[in-house]
Amino acid sequence: MMRCWLLCGLLLPQSLLTVVLVLHLPAGSNAPMKLITAGLSLAALQGTAAFTAGGTPMARPSMVRTTSISCNDIGNFMGTQTPASGWDMKEITPDGSLMQRVEGKTRKTWAFNDPSKDRVQVAVSTAGRPINTDVQLWIGPDWTPFSVKCYSQDGRARPVQTLVGTRNKAAMIEVLNVGEYEFPIEAAANYAKDPMAKIPQEIPATTAGERIDGGALRSFPLDASAEQLEVVLNTDGKQLHARIELLNAPNNPKQTYEVFTNNGELNSLCVCFNTPDAGNTVRVVNLATVEFPCYAHLNAK
Repeated sequence: MMRCWLLCGLLLPQSLLTVVLVLHLPAGSNAPMKLITAGLSLAALQGTAAFTAGGTPMARPSMVRTTSISCNDIGNFMGTQTPASGWDMKEITPDGSLMQRVEGKTRKTWAFNDPSKDRVQVAVSTAGRPINTDVQLWIGPDWTPFSVKCYSQDGRARPVQTLVGTRNKAAMIEVLNVGEYEFPIEAAANYAKDPMAKIPQEIPATTAGERIDGGALRSFPLDASAEQLEVVLNTDGKQLHARIELLNAPNNPKQTYEVFTNNGELNSLCVCFNTPDAGNTVRVVNLATVEFPCYAHLNAK
């Protein structure tokens, strides 16, 4: 009795399915063994042009085309553009001449010698990396009446934006990059223009201040429609030692400012938070003792 086996082999490179039929005749037969091979060619999904009859492999691209993306474009793709306002770094230095790159563990300074002006605007940003910096006011050779420690998880979405009072004296602003050398920052400082220079006085005059005694804490939930929040912390002339935190989840600070000054009236803390995400809360902690209360004034935009 004739026996038959059906053997199938799949040849991947040519995408061919070959069916081999082997016939064995009964024993003692003088007829030679016949081998019949039938080849069935199955076209690939992309069509028969994917390979040739001779089994030539598919042609591969000889060049890979790449597109370079700058760090500034990353924020545009991620949707983290800084909203246009008077706090933007471009308002400080439209031509970029006052902007300086500050490497990790280094510092840069800006000198201000006009006693007729009292307010300096400072901005610090990155291409999306964290910010960990100290901003200090120097008056004279060895007096630092104002200092603020700044942190931001994302220096593009939430740049450091603050106003520093010079007390109508010749002063110098120092920006110290506390971060490691892998985290450079860009900083700029210039005398604030008239609309911005009046903010530390206008906000307390137009908003109800919240008294925060020494060692106390206050939280202020923000409306989801707010894009920016201006905050002014001041005192009645006593020292100011407090911390402001922007929280986007429970105990998850996205940005913080910790200020110390010997006179919270002459050097009130005036900062602006960008709030690109919904569900934000501002937490203010008075780090001073009980005899040094402060007042928090908030203006959402």
